Amino acid sequence: MRIRRLVLRDFRRYRDLDLALAPGLTVIRGPNEAGKTTLQRAIELALTRKVTSASADLDGLRPWDAAADARPEIIVEFDQDDEDGVRSGTLTKAFRGTRGTVRLDFDGQIVTDPARADELIADLTGIPTEAFFRSTASVRHHEVADLARDEAALRDRLQASISGADRGTSRARKKLEKALGELNARGAKNPGRLKVAEDAVAQAEAAVEQGELALAQLERDRDTLAQARERRADAETALVERRSLLEKARQAERLGAERAAAQERFERYRQAVEVRDEIAELASSHPSPNPLPVVRQVVERLRALDTRVRELRAALAGEIEVQFELPPEPTWRPLSRWAIVLVFVGVLAAGGTFAARTLDLLDVGVEAQYAGGALAGIGLILAFVAFWLRRSDRMQQELRAIDIDRRLRGRSEMEEELHRVEVDTAQQLGSLGLDDIAAIEDLLAREEAHVARMTTLQAHLDGLVGKEPPDALPALRGAAALEIEQKTHALEALGPIAKEPRARERLEVEVRDAEAALERARDDEARGRARVDANAVDAEQVARDAERLAMWRDQLAALQRRARVYGATLQAIERAEQATMKTATRYLERHMVGDLARVTAGRYRRVRVDDRTLDISLMAPEKGDWVDIGQLSQGTLDLVYLAARIGLVRLVTGDRRPPLVLDDPFVTLDDTRAARALELLRDIARDFQVIYLTTSERYDGAAEMVVELPEPVAVDELAEADGSADGA
Repeated sequence: MRIRRLVLRDFRRYRDLDLALAPGLTVIRGPNEAGKTTLQRAIELALTRKVTSASADLDGLRPWDAAADARPEIIVEFDQDDEDGVRSGTLTKAFRGTRGTVRLDFDGQIVTDPARADELIADLTGIPTEAFFRSTASVRHHEVADLARDEAALRDRLQASISGADRGTSRARKKLEKALGELNARGAKNPGRLKVAEDAVAQAEAAVEQGELALAQLERDRDTLAQARERRADAETALVERRSLLEKARQAERLGAERAAAQERFERYRQAVEVRDEIAELASSHPSPNPLPVVRQVVERLRALDTRVRELRAALAGEIEVQFELPPEPTWRPLSRWAIVLVFVGVLAAGGTFAARTLDLLDVGVEAQYAGGALAGIGLILAFVAFWLRRSDRMQQELRAIDIDRRLRGRSEMEEELHRVEVDTAQQLGSLGLDDIAAIEDLLAREEAHVARMTTLQAHLDGLVGKEPPDALPALRGAAALEIEQKTHALEALGPIAKEPRARERLEVEVRDAEAALERARDDEARGRARVDANAVDAEQVARDAERLAMWRDQLAALQRRARVYGATLQAIERAEQATMKTATRYLERHMVGDLARVTAGRYRRVRVDDRTLDISLMAPEKGDWVDIGQLSQGTLDLVYLAARIGLVRLVTGDRRPPLVLDDPFVTLDDTRAARALELLRDIARDFQVIYLTTSERYDGAAEMVVELPEPVAVDELAEADGSADGA
């Protein structure tokens, strides 16, 4: 494949770029940030990346100044050289995530399916994946890491290269792998034929086994159901009998309670009739003709008048005696005088002694000070006693004055009051028809006792019957007696159950047990019926499952034989491929030797490539031994890897010719080696299209076409404006 034209839209720094390329060696030159790596990345994505990819790196490819909905779009116009001549095509990819679109116009057909388009491009270039392309045909400068490669695709290309145009072995291997994959696939969504047959056999075996087990279980379930029905019928009969007896026991208990209640009512009404009669008898035999409140009021009045008569008569019993003798001098005054003297002397003695000791005037002991304090204390005690005597004397004088005033009141006034009180007393006694206060006190006591008895009996009657009319009490008593007789006859009609103590409690327990037994029997019957209903086994279906099991077993045996044949054939091909890998490494060594010897002017003429890892070693002339290329200079290392990659591309792509994109792999070479390497690229460009990206002009003379990329010119004007303002 040779790219004639490359168009980029909304891809990194290019909003719209249209670039023409030469079929041989094209040098794309530009300074840093001119977009050379962007062109290399665009070619990689166009030839290998699926347009529906949702990778985050695709969002980072949008230009910084693009709209939010802008997405990269790449158009590649190319020519394909093959046995039929040169065919042209156009590839258009718009990367928009799951909405990405592709259009491939080639050989008179248009392909828009992303998977089919990538498959055709891989077939045209010989490059199956992006990682494979970047490890072979797309070379970046300063790459010294190990080659990243797709091992499965690499083995297939090695086989194709060794066998030349004959791809029969590869196709046979693919067919075998596909056939084995179809046979041995174990995925749940796309199972292989072996898994389908094994699952069918397992399902048929399970169906037959389950059918036979279900038939046996059905017979057992039917027997269990019949037994459960018998137990349920027995439990229902027993429950009906227990409930009947329980109902009689409850009726007997209810009748007994009603009879007891009737007896209690009869007793209350009997007592109420007796109390009613006693109250009526007491109401007709009061001791006093007057009501109790009137009698009580008169008695209280007479009691007050009698008390006043007694007071007046006592007052008039003696003459008024007035004494005009002077009372003796109170005894409290001498005591008060002595108290003052003792306090004064004690304070003077104590204070003087304290002052003398403080000033060192006299040598006086502390006893004198204590003696003075004691005198002062005695004086205070005498002063208190004198105060108390003085207070008592004053109270006696006040009482004496009151007594004299009473004695000096007029005798006539008291005699007149006594006469009025005696007349009032006589009138009160006459109103009751009694002679003295003692008789009326006795009448009051008897009336109060009589009324209290009536009140007690009335309260008893209210407690017995409440507000029932007294006249209705005999009828209520008779009704209660009749109810007692009726309940007694009803209890006798119930039989022995009515006389058994705690019969209801016993029968309730028996009924609960019978109900629980019935529920268990019903549950057993329901479970048995459910098992019978759920067991929808069909004997004819079991027979058909057995026939199907025999058929699937035959098919599984045939598929297992086929898988063994395919596996043996594939192992033989793999052993042949291992031998092919060894031959391929020798091929790679032969082709690398010529390129290295040409560029290094014969310094390195022997190359060794490991059959398993493809690690590369060179024969160092100074050492006379093999040296791993990691020990060489950076320039030599880059040159070796370039030669290895060119040889690898030739080897694995067979008759396909992908474009080689080289990002200045000779930047570490001196001018002499760079010139030799450029001559090598011109020779390679006869078979492959070479796109060389560089910042140097030393490769322009050897190129068929030179494309110069402009350097970026945008600057941060805002920062310059801020700097100018600061300077001002």
